Order: sequence, then structure tokens, then C-alpha cells
Amino acid sequence: MPEGPEIRRAADSLEAAIKGKPLTDVWFAFDRLKPYQSPLIGQTVTRMETRGKALLTHFSSGLTLYSHNQLYGVWRVVDTGTLPQTSRVLRVRLQTVDKTILLYSASDIEMLTPEQLTTHPFLQRVGPDVLDPCLTPQTVEARLLSPRFRNRQLSGLLLDQAFLAGLGNYLRVEILWQVGLNGQHKAKDLSDSQRVALSHALLDIPRLSYATRGQVEENTHHGAQFRFKVFHRDGEACERCGGIIEKTMQSSRPYYWCPTCQR
Repeated sequence: MPEGPEIRRAADSLEAAIKGKPLTDVWFAFDRLKPYQSPLIGQTVTRMETRGKALLTHFSSGLTLYSHNQLYGVWRVVDTGTLPQTSRVLRVRLQTVDKTILLYSASDIEMLTPEQLTTHPFLQRVGPDVLDPCLTPQTVEARLLSPRFRNRQLSGLLLDQAFLAGLGNYLRVEILWQVGLNGQHKAKDLSDSQRVALSHALLDIPRLSYATRGQVEENTHHGAQFRFKVFHRDGEACERCGGIIEKTMQSSRPYYWCPTCQR
């Protein structure tokens, strides 16, 4: 399932296709959204914002289209006038002169006013997004130590979008491997150095994944390439200590770790 970096890269491709171009046609599958079709023609998409796995499409009129892909939703970019061959059900079409973006299979779709944007239940519930450039390790450390989160095991906490939005299972196990911790630790029990290291990794690893995953090494950012160290590598040797990576279940999700160096 895509996590924050994959959602943000998808948003980048959608922005590149239609941002700033007048909409020539708008279509929604759901009756509750059809009244917005005609008023949006001639408007532009000003930006695509991600909040974890939710995507906010902001229009020049001030309205925002909220969509959450959940398990099956997917966006596509096509040349205007073409439609891909697919068995998926089309939910949204935003068309410009040369490019069109299509949302398939999602059901959690709403149009929000600026006021509704500030009170939307999901958006109120999620924590700050790990890819938000304004989010700092110091803020993350403060959240780790807050009464709401300090007593939670890390294996579950790192999957909780209320803590930090955009993290998922592959990021969870890679972050914990990077700082040499296992999922049963709680933030309140970490040493100062462990907590600082974790706070930085919670931002550095998702941002590295966003910047470099799937790119060839010579095109990477920050002089580093994101690679899986433990995810889906059970039975292989840990590159840090030589121990054997194991797979188990934690917080109802597959969990990969090195028992030798993740204490």
C-alpha cells in the first residue's frame, strides 16, 4: 500500500499535468458533487496538498476537493481526449486543454469550503505530515514525549496517523532499524540520544524515500539513495551487524527487524 512519499510523488505528477491551467471540463460520478461541475469550468488547480494518504486539490475559487484513496483508489494522468483501458470505476475527471487527471475507484470524496477544511473530521484527526518542510525534529520529539503518545509502543505508534501522517509499514520498520530500536520500546523509556535519533529518522527516512526511491543512484538527492534495509528481507543478513533479519507480526502488520542489533 502506498505511503506518504508515494502519495506525494503522485500529487507532484498531477500538479505537473494541470496546475495553473484553466479547466475545460469537470465531471464527478457522485450526485452530491455534480452541482460543482459547471462552476469549476474555467477555474484552475492552484496546488495539490497531501495530508498522509489524503489528497487536497485546491481550486482558484477557494474550494478544495478532498479525496482519500483508501485501499483501491488511484489517480491517472492522460492526454485530454483519451481514456485508459481499465476495469476500474471512474469517480473524478478534471480536464484541461492538453492534460486530464482521473480518479478511479475511490469513494471517500468531498468538496470543501475553506471553513469546512478546518473542521473536516479526518483532517482534524491526522497529525503533521512527515513531508511538510516546516515540521522539525524538535516538534517530533515533543510529540513523542506528549502524554498522548509517550506510553505507546513504537510498533503501533508509527502506524498511527494521529501521531505523524504519511508513515506506513515499510517506513516503520526502516526507521526503527536505522536507530537500532525494536517495536516494543516506548518513547518514555528511551534515552535522550535515542529519542533525538528517532526524531530525526522519523523525518529523514520518509524524505529520502520521497526524494530518491525508484531513481538511479547518479540522480539521487542529498548524496544518498533510499534502500530497504530490513523490509521484505527476512532470512537475509543484516548489513549492520550480520545477524539474520526476522519477520513477525506487530500491531497486526508484518514486522521486519534484526534481533541482534535492534535492542
